Amino acid sequence: MRRPRLRRTTAALVTLVAAAALTACGDSGSGTDSGSDALDAPGAEVLEKATDKTTIEFWHAMKGANATAVDQLVADFNAQSGGKVEVKAVFQGSYDETIAKYKASVQQKSTPALVQIYDIGSRFMVDSKQVVPMHKFIEKDGFNAADIEPNIASYYSVDGKMWSMPFNSSTPLLYLNKEAFERVGLDPTKPPSNLTEIGDLAKKLTVKDASGKTVQYGFGAAIYGWLLEQLLATDGKEYCDNGNGRTGLASKVQFDQETAVRVAQWWTDLVKGGYATNTGRKTDDAQAAFKAGTVAMHLESTSVLRGYVDAAKGKFTVLTAPYPKVSSSSTGGPIIGGASLWINGVGHGAKEKRAAWEFVKFASTPVQQAKWHTSTGYVPINAKALDEQIDKDWMAKFPQFRTAVDQLHALPPSVASAGCLLGVMPQARKASEDGLEAAIVGSKPADQAMKDAATSVQGAIDSYNKSVS
Repeated sequence: MRRPRLRRTTAALVTLVAAAALTACGDSGSGTDSGSDALDAPGAEVLEKATDKTTIEFWHAMKGANATAVDQLVADFNAQSGGKVEVKAVFQGSYDETIAKYKASVQQKSTPALVQIYDIGSRFMVDSKQVVPMHKFIEKDGFNAADIEPNIASYYSVDGKMWSMPFNSSTPLLYLNKEAFERVGLDPTKPPSNLTEIGDLAKKLTVKDASGKTVQYGFGAAIYGWLLEQLLATDGKEYCDNGNGRTGLASKVQFDQETAVRVAQWWTDLVKGGYATNTGRKTDDAQAAFKAGTVAMHLESTSVLRGYVDAAKGKFTVLTAPYPKVSSSSTGGPIIGGASLWINGVGHGAKEKRAAWEFVKFASTPVQQAKWHTSTGYVPINAKALDEQIDKDWMAKFPQFRTAVDQLHALPPSVASAGCLLGVMPQARKASEDGLEAAIVGSKPADQAMKDAATSVQGAIDSYNKSVS
């Protein structure tokens, strides 16, 4: 599932951060925990001793096939809970809409016990002082977190401790139209590994009809900031300062650095030369072009793989390859995307917090993660899910699903691949898209476009940091 863009103003965001911090210190309502006690991790005995059923809400942003998988996961958990717990899954719209509703619920002191928040909302969730850090439950139960994929766990960790549990984790891939390669005499089993190679192949894969109209472009992708973040990470470059915001609050973004300018210029040259299509920022449009067979190479998340395979059936064969590096000398790797699960402490009693944790544990088991992987395309967060027979059978049938897993295992965690923790990361991502688009459409030189884009988000960063310092 793509990560939509947040369009709330900086002032509104700062107000909500301040409100969240104040709420954490104030009264949270009759019969519920408040203050520091709310951020404790209760033991299992609170549910064992309960005489009635504990019902909690789980807010999520999954839709389509992914929503169906969520509903099945919840149904399976409720069925095995022995009547002690009932989880009610509530769809809240897109990622942006979900976090906006969550922020409103903080002000209204009516947060859900469990909420799914996209990756770039992590800094806000930590600063909100609303949640029980996941590591407290892990430590309380002696939960074995070693089975959680290290590269995935690192994104949602601060100072080496997990604050949320990864849920739907994605990694970017290079998608290929097998038949498009074969029609021009190229071997699709030898995919390009860096931007230069993609550019060279894009020229060979661009096809025009007798009238000179382009009927197939060699390359196409949405002007999506997440893709730029990934390319910076594959080059070992950090998106923001202070150790990608992990050794202190990030005080600036760094997508005006040489690597980012190089990416912007590469993309601009392909579009200008007629070898790449420009479908704009909307990922749905870029996805539609690939599914229609009018784009031979395409960058997107592994989360769309199941949909791509289904859409291409009978038309062409979808192949996957590792996400490209910027150059042949790049030694980094991509960042985890998707979302994670956060347990709210303020306004929720011990039974609700424990119930939320029991569901989180259930969702993280190998069996459930194997079902989730095969139903959606998201990477299983539990490494042992790959040993489940359902997963083995699925990847034998659809080897395209193995690429993301192999890519995840190929690189040790690093500061660059952990991603940037920034309170206004959604605004930063949009700003990077402003820069990319300005370069691609030719309104500014690539270096000026990326410099202006980085400068444009500085005020938002300063305001956020001031509000939480």
